[in-house]
Amino acid sequence: MKATKEHLVEAAAELLWERGYAATSPAMIQKRSHAGQGSMYHHFSGKADLAVTAMRHSAGQLRLATETALDSGTTALERVGAYLDMERNPLAGCRVGRLVQDPDVVADDRLRAPVEEFFGWLQQRIADVLAEGVRSGELRPDTDVAAMASLVIATVQGGYVLARAQQDQAAFRRATQAAKSALAHLRA
Repeated sequence: MKATKEHLVEAAAELLWERGYAATSPAMIQKRSHAGQGSMYHHFSGKADLAVTAMRHSAGQLRLATETALDSGTTALERVGAYLDMERNPLAGCRVGRLVQDPDVVADDRLRAPVEEFFGWLQQRIADVLAEGVRSGELRPDTDVAAMASLVIATVQGGYVLARAQQDQAAFRRATQAAKSALAHLRA
């Protein structure tokens, strides 16, 4: 059986994904987690403390899934392609990226830190995979791996926006397929 703290973190992570920081109240978290107010404040100093923990939890889950994708395949393009093809719910948006649409998160360094850290890690991880492709001769030597990593991340995040705006999961897949096409032009 999960401990109350875990229930609180998971409930907060779900609500942050669904509603954002500003629209999520401690009462909502307590209700979703079936925890009392005393339990919440026993484990966390307040909403922001719990939110940061929940954001790191979501980022950790996404990081594990991303590592699995980037570790599959034998070539750099296959590996980045696996990241682009990861199973996602485009209409729900990104568990981590969606948080920066909340002005309270952007305005608070502590709340923004888990998002910034995740995307910094992701940028470097994708760039590293692409750099392996350059070193192996798979990709052209003039490939700007940092710029291409940014393109991949921007495509995924933009794909979420398009899918949500159009209420069409296919919009996300069109975006990721376009990124795969662009990456294919980097072959040596």
